[in-house]
Formats: sequence, structure tokens, C-alpha cells
Amino acid sequence: MTEKWEPVDGDTQKKRVCYFYDSDIGGFHYGPGHPMKPTRIRMCHSLVMNYGLYKKMEIFRAKPATKREMTQFHSDEYVDFLNKITPSNMNSFVKEQHKYNVGDDCPVFDGLFEYCSISAGGSMEGAARLSRDKCDIAINWAGGLHHAKKSEASGFCYVNDIVLGILELLRYHNRVLYIDIDVHHGDGVEEAFYTTDRVMTVSFHKYGEYFPGTGELRDVGIMKGKYYALNFPLRDGISDDNYKSVFEPVIRSVMETYNPSAIVLQCGTDSLSGDKLGCLNLSMKGHANCVKFVKSFNKPLLLLGGGGYTMRNVSRAWAYETGLAAGVELAPEIPVNEYYEYFGPNYELDVKSSNTEDLNTPAYLDRVKRIVLENLRHTGGPPSTQMTDIPSLPIDVDLEDPNQDEDMDDPNERRPMRLLDSRRQADGELSDSDDEGEGGRRDHTDHKDFESNGEGSHKFGMGVGILASSAGATHGAGPSGHRTIPRVLTSPKPESPTMEVDTPSSDSAPAEAQTINTAEANPSVPPVSAPASTGSESEAPKETEAASGPAPTAAEDAMVVEETSPDAPKTDPPAS
Repeated sequence: MTEKWEPVDGDTQKKRVCYFYDSDIGGFHYGPGHPMKPTRIRMCHSLVMNYGLYKKMEIFRAKPATKREMTQFHSDEYVDFLNKITPSNMNSFVKEQHKYNVGDDCPVFDGLFEYCSISAGGSMEGAARLSRDKCDIAINWAGGLHHAKKSEASGFCYVNDIVLGILELLRYHNRVLYIDIDVHHGDGVEEAFYTTDRVMTVSFHKYGEYFPGTGELRDVGIMKGKYYALNFPLRDGISDDNYKSVFEPVIRSVMETYNPSAIVLQCGTDSLSGDKLGCLNLSMKGHANCVKFVKSFNKPLLLLGGGGYTMRNVSRAWAYETGLAAGVELAPEIPVNEYYEYFGPNYELDVKSSNTEDLNTPAYLDRVKRIVLENLRHTGGPPSTQMTDIPSLPIDVDLEDPNQDEDMDDPNERRPMRLLDSRRQADGELSDSDDEGEGGRRDHTDHKDFESNGEGSHKFGMGVGILASSAGATHGAGPSGHRTIPRVLTSPKPESPTMEVDTPSSDSAPAEAQTINTAEANPSVPPVSAPASTGSESEAPKETEAASGPAPTAAEDAMVVEETSPDAPKTDPPAS
């Protein structure tokens, strides 16, 4: 068994990672033929668990967002509409469906409001834990739905969990940076903060006859938010090297100029090569390099999902980036999991770039980068923020008393799942047998070497197995658990089948004497020899013969462990 991960080179600072996952998320379905498939999140979670990343982070099932929490951004009428509409009554809301853009791209399906609640709840609770310094990185792959508007669904998105998460961060942080590496422009988030300087949005996306049609280079914000919205339009087929050549300089300049106190990174994987709806050409490593680079600034970081419509590649990328957040690089061999057949034929944790032509010429990228950095310089440094009291919200109660639901735990469970999910395995801690062999923990005993050392081969007869592991151990409860197990060696001479009992060492003598006295003090204890355990006298010779086996030769010493009792009659073994 090979190592499932190795530490990331140069990553010396350990991060406290909170990972949010709700097992119900994979059960929702947009409908037949729809490219958005929530099952991808369950596939990613299966990889995360089978790689053993649960030892490196805390796992939480966030409370679903309520209608009141959603209305911090969305209109009351829109949230109420999402809560009421179902496939069975949708014909009664034809006018509302047209008004809120629900129908084609954003269909009505069973559990629609619950799906939105789970997505938004994970992002909001992740932001709340970051604000209260309960973790350094929060991950919610069910979030990242960046197209939803205040009163409108758009681009497979109904509730904008990103805006709700940023609003939670703004209660404690003066400035928040939002970075979007989805192939589509993050129009919903940009529109929500288009007039404020407390949130800077930076989006790298495909532009030009492509959904949603926004994100032009000249869209920089208005009023107080002017120059606090940065857009980097890309052409088809951008490669890892070209993407890195523009992403890192722009983000580095943004960090120096804006100096945010928290970062939200939307990790849409439709920018990967081979995506069903995307047109870029990033590899998994190229996409993950953005996560690694943003993490290096050591700011509170909220990692969210987003687009991604080739499920096997989405789960690969997000599982790999979960490992990077936890400070490890996952091994290329995918472990066996419930979706293992999806990752054939190579079963590797990698998404390679294709030979697609890169239409982003160096001259084009340099010109756009120069304009973006020029817009950034117009901000004039980090904006100041007036100090105010932190408003109180219902989520504060949940985080101030994380054990408020402990009375709901099943009293018959010694360690409820709530405690098991929040436990992290410290580095160097001994682990369970499910990962025996990792980190050099392996039984390297070679039984061939054992035979060549003159010990001979094992003759497994009666009493050998569990009892052979310790000569002085007793098994069972009550008087029958007290038994003496002397080590019996047969003579090397074939013509002399008599047995000799080794004299116990001085260290073990008192313990054996005490055991014998206990057995003598309980005369009702039945003999523990093989015939007594079976309860049939007629089978005794067969059991004895099977236990002793044929007489050994001079070149072969047979070690036979036999259970004896002071009350058991001594019989000579049968001749061979």
C-alpha cells in the first residue's frame, strides 16, 4: 500500500481546516439531460474520505440556511417563491416563473429550496467560523453559485451563497477580496457589491459571445465602488503557463494595494480542460495552483465550488485542492471508492491539458494585464472603514454554543457522529488498522527468514493462533479464563516421542504459580484440554493426534502450544 499523500513542499504553516458537507446534497437532481449534477459533490467527498483527508481537518454538517438568512440579500418575495414552488404546483406559478427566470436553465425540481438551503448554509457557517477564528480555511464545495441575483435565478443558480457568506465576513472584516476562476463571469457577486469599496471582486473568465455576456474590461464599478471591480476577459484555450502569468501578478498587486482581511475564492472547475460547457484548457495542477497561491498570503480563506460539468474531473480537482488546503499533496493513484469506475481507464488523480489552440497571445494578455493593473492603481490604497458595533444574527447563537444540540444525541451511542466528525488526527498519532502500512507502519516479518533461522515451521494444532501470541495471556472471563499454558517442545529424536516441559523462567514463575493456585482453588473448573472443550470423549484421540501431528525429524523442531490443567490426566502421545 503506497502513501496516499505527502506534505506540500515549502508549506511550513499548518492551517486549521473546516470542511462542510451534507450527505443530502447528492440526492438532488436538476432533471434529465441537465448538465448541473449535484452528485459531483458526493463523488468529491468520497475521494476526500478514501484519501484519508478526514484526519487533517474538521468535518461539519452545516445547518441549512433559513428564509430569514437568505433575505439578507435576496428579496422576500423571491425567497418565498422558491420555498413554495414544487413540480406538482408549478403550473400555478407561471407568471412568477417568468418574473424570477425559473424554467429552462434553472428548472423546478423536487427539494429545490432544501438544495439552496444546504448550499447557502455551508458558506454562511464557513464564513462565521473564519470570522470567529475557529479555523483558517473553510471549504464548501456545495457553494459557489455566483450567478444568482437579488430577485432572479440565473445560470443554474437560485440563491447566491457567495454574497451571503461575504455579508457574514463583513460583520467582522473591514475589507473582503472575492476571486473567481470559473470560466463564466461572476456577475451575481459583482452586481451585489458594484457600489461599495468594502468588497473587491476579481474575475478571470471567458468573454465574447459567452454566458452571461458581462465582465468586460471596462466594467470597474460605480460610485464608491469604482475601480473595486476588476475583470480579466480571456479567449478560448488558455494554458496553465499563460493563466499563471496573469493570475499571480494581478492577485499579488491586489493584495498589496487593497490589503483585504479575508479572501473568498470561487473554484469553478468548468475552466478545466475537457469540461462539457467550458472552453479553457487548464490542467488540474494549473487550476490548483491558484488555490496554492491564494493560500500563501495567510489570510482567512473561504473556498467554494461553482461550475464544473464533467463530474469525474470536478471531483478530482476539488479533492486535490482539499488536500492542498490541508497541507498535503494527494498521490496520483485514486483509492478504491464507491465511484471508482468513473475514473477509468487510468484511475489517476489528474486532469491533463489537451492540444487545444491557445488564442490568448502574449501581446493580448500583456495589454489586458496592463489595463487591469492601471485600474487597480486608481483605488489609491486600502479604503478606510468606520468602526461600528457588530450586528447580532441568529447564527451567533449556534457558534457561541456549539454543543447546544448535545441533548438530541442518541444516548445509546458512546461517541455520536457530531463528535467524530469534528475530531482531527494529530501528526504522528497512531491510527486505526484501516490505514495500516501508511507512514512505514507495516509488519515486515518474513516467515521464510523465520524458518531459515532454525526455528522450524509452525504446526498449527489445537490452541495455536490467538494463544500463540502470548504464552502468559488468558482469554475469557470467570474461572475458565485462568489456565496455564506451558511451552511444550518435542524431542529432536524420532524414536523418543516423550515430551519435555520447559522450566519456566524466574520472571514468569510467580505468575504461573498464581494461575495454578487459582485453578486449584476452583475444583469445578473443567479440564481445558482439547477433548474437554469439545465435550465428546470419543473424539479425544482424533483431536490429540491432530494436535501433535507426526513425529518430527532431527532437522525439524515442531513447536506445539498445548493447554494443560492440574486436573487433566497426563497421557503419552500416540506413536507415529
